Amino acid sequence: MSIHLLLVDDDRTFASLAATVLRHEGFRVTLAHSLHDARAALARQAPEVVVLDRRLPDGDGIHLLPELRAQFPDTAVMMVTAHGDIASAVDAIKQGARDYLSKPVELDDLVLRARRAAADLQLHERLRQAESELGGRRRLLRPRAPAMVAALQMIERIATAPRSPVLITGETGAGKEVLARHLHNVQGNQGPFVHVNCAALPSALVESELFGHERGAFTDARAARRGLVEVADGGILFLDEIGELPLSLQAKLLTFLDQGAFRRLGGTTELTSNARVVTATNRDLTREVAESRFREDLYFRLSVFRVEIPPLRQRREDVLPLAESLLVELCAELGRRPVDFSSAARARLERYPFPGNVRELRNVLERALVLEPGPALELQALEPRGPLGPAATDPDAFVVSGTRSLDEVERLYVKHVLGRLDGRRMEAAKALGLSYPTFLRKLEE
Repeated sequence: MSIHLLLVDDDRTFASLAATVLRHEGFRVTLAHSLHDARAALARQAPEVVVLDRRLPDGDGIHLLPELRAQFPDTAVMMVTAHGDIASAVDAIKQGARDYLSKPVELDDLVLRARRAAADLQLHERLRQAESELGGRRRLLRPRAPAMVAALQMIERIATAPRSPVLITGETGAGKEVLARHLHNVQGNQGPFVHVNCAALPSALVESELFGHERGAFTDARAARRGLVEVADGGILFLDEIGELPLSLQAKLLTFLDQGAFRRLGGTTELTSNARVVTATNRDLTREVAESRFREDLYFRLSVFRVEIPPLRQRREDVLPLAESLLVELCAELGRRPVDFSSAARARLERYPFPGNVRELRNVLERALVLEPGPALELQALEPRGPLGPAATDPDAFVVSGTRSLDEVERLYVKHVLGRLDGRRMEAAKALGLSYPTFLRKLEE
């Protein structure tokens, strides 16, 4: 992380010498010799650290502090005060300065304090990134839409029955994992939250991944290995896209749900795990059962508690709060200063149907943060559109005429996206927010 430092001092000899020393320490230094120069420098680029003298030709440097705090709240400001002027130093700290230096400034002291500020900034950035990676995309924002409020209340009641299976249904990208993690937090599990995407498990290794194996169980099994069912002991085993689980494994999962017991692949010893099984799907499992692709007894066992997440288009009250929350997270992840939505962008967010749900909303915001340089996002990609598609003048338009079933609209949209990407299947799957196996299954259908 290269730290940009703005040094504001009218003593040109000291400023030049200090800049040379700081650059040697790895800082990117910008010099300013007045308040006017400092404001011009701030307009060009935001610094991480500012060293600001109080006595400047065109005013008191402390008058710049409120502007710095308002525009760049994360910037570390070090005020330079007259020797022995404790009142001045205290005043600077009260107004938001991080530190102060007394004149005459010792270069060793300046470097030490600048290094300390840089280390604090880097630590803060690492913590922010770690928070984002661990939970930034999975935090639950308290909903306003009645249907989502009801789903959340049900999850919180279910938390009082810590062993019972839960089935969470809803469209792709609606937030099924977020709700599962909220259940884990609410019921106060000491054990881990283990997320398994059933569609992504290699078909030849799915049993080993879930239930583990003993040494020699198959050719490459050189040592015994715990499965994810064991790893999740005392916590939650979240089986996402449960409809993709092979029939051959469904019976073994049913046994585990009924008895809490299982055997590793190639093993004879019965093991136990106290993991709660939470499953999720965007498929109609009753139809899968009717077509013999999913066991009926497993379906009934998994759906002791069933929670349905409504699509984002049916909870319009949550769109703007979600967008604002996601925007804060994405700005932190991308290292961009906080931005807001323009009034036009807010109107577009309120109109857009978001067929890809919260996942699509996040993707739209991430793309806008990268491509739109302005201080306020316009979200011009979300042009005014009809119920199911943008204006026909848009070359990327997906327009559906007449009244059609959701299944038919989905098929048409998949075909539309595939066409726009010149048949590149993996890119189309990513654009739709689907795993590649799920995308291939939709193509077969």
